[in-house]
Amino acid sequence: MDSHIHGSSISFFIVFTLFLSLSSAALPRHPKPISPKSNSSAQIHSNSVLVALLDSHYTELAELVEKALLLQTLEQAVGQHNITIFAPRNEALERQLDPEFKRFLLEPGNLKSLQTLLMFHIIPKRIASDQWPKDSGSGRHRTLCKNEHLHLSSKESGNKAVDSAEVVRPDDVIRPDGLIHGIERVLIPRSVQEDFNRRRSLRSISAVIPEGAPEVDPRTHRLKKPAPAVPAGAPPVLPIYDALAPGPSLAPAPAPGPGGPRHHFDGESQVKDFIHTLLHYGGYNEMADILVNLTSLATEMGRLVSEGYVLTVLAPNDEAMAKLTTDQLSEPGAPEQIVYYHIIPEYQTEESMYNSVRRFGKVQYDTLRLPHRVVAQEADGSVKFGSGDSSAYLFDPDIYTDGRISVQGIDEVLFPVEELEKKATPVVKAAVKPRRGKLMEVACSMLGTLGQFSSCQ
Repeated sequence: MDSHIHGSSISFFIVFTLFLSLSSAALPRHPKPISPKSNSSAQIHSNSVLVALLDSHYTELAELVEKALLLQTLEQAVGQHNITIFAPRNEALERQLDPEFKRFLLEPGNLKSLQTLLMFHIIPKRIASDQWPKDSGSGRHRTLCKNEHLHLSSKESGNKAVDSAEVVRPDDVIRPDGLIHGIERVLIPRSVQEDFNRRRSLRSISAVIPEGAPEVDPRTHRLKKPAPAVPAGAPPVLPIYDALAPGPSLAPAPAPGPGGPRHHFDGESQVKDFIHTLLHYGGYNEMADILVNLTSLATEMGRLVSEGYVLTVLAPNDEAMAKLTTDQLSEPGAPEQIVYYHIIPEYQTEESMYNSVRRFGKVQYDTLRLPHRVVAQEADGSVKFGSGDSSAYLFDPDIYTDGRISVQGIDEVLFPVEELEKKATPVVKAAVKPRRGKLMEVACSMLGTLGQFSSCQ
């Protein structure tokens, strides 16, 4: 009996072992995990890095991703593995790209080039800032483009770089299925560059504008040196009125330091440039003379621009300045007050001011002459400043615009409304007839009855 039970148990064990071996042979050795996102009909999670990209401050890149019809491709990539996106700043896509190259990318026939450019910024692997390669040998990573790689490196200063672009916002957006690093410029693969050059029939052209490229002023035909961009958080903390120097009755305006205390702008050179532009433009010599010789406002404006402030100058032409009387300019501090009333502590162009008055009717602009303001409104298809006889029209628009200083020519000199009302209503002294006393009147009447005096004067 025991031997029968023992034999049956051995046979059962043998059959069970054979069953397991057959089952293991039928199944794959390394089963691939099934992700819920791998199904094409499944929707992407709201916490995905793609959703974060579309809602982030990288709006230009998100807009290009939608135009390139890459959302479904990126959803499949996210469903298979984590991704790392190197997102250029909006400024890099708006200003640093050659306009013809951007137009080339947005043409319907160049959709493949646009897709290649965007997928060149994505690595199918999660690489956080603490996982950045220290040496240059292990920093080569494959992108979503075929046969295209990105080289990750670390500089001696500690900053991280992707090819020729520096990482300015590491780990800017972190999500479970990927992350986004902010970079300073657009990465352009060689295939897209060659395709663009082939279309232009120019082999040596570069898609990115060189940083040191000279710019020519179309009005003066002279080279101008644009100021470098202000870093994040660099705008002045104090309002411009607190940064102004004391009035001429207290102390002269202090001379600005080289490049200003923040070393972001060379305001003195920019003010000299716009004054030279006024002289070369013609018809604004009197305004330039007041800024340089009659007052120290050119020095004051250079100091303000060096510290990061922006200014819009409403410059009266020579015909308008010739109407000023000697009395208006001879009073202490009068030239400074006149020019202060023509300086707006904002950066306005003809287009921005005209759009404002078209939309809102009347717009009040603050001036450097507190608390007076300049009122602007639409008139005859242009911008009209002031009211009544002292109104001035925008005569020569955009004489000088460099992003920090804007000069708009007008055909009259503006004065605050309060000063005009004082000049319009002169003070008249009323002649008061002297009142004689009652006793004097009685004495005069008595002398008159006696015939001593015919009248009492």
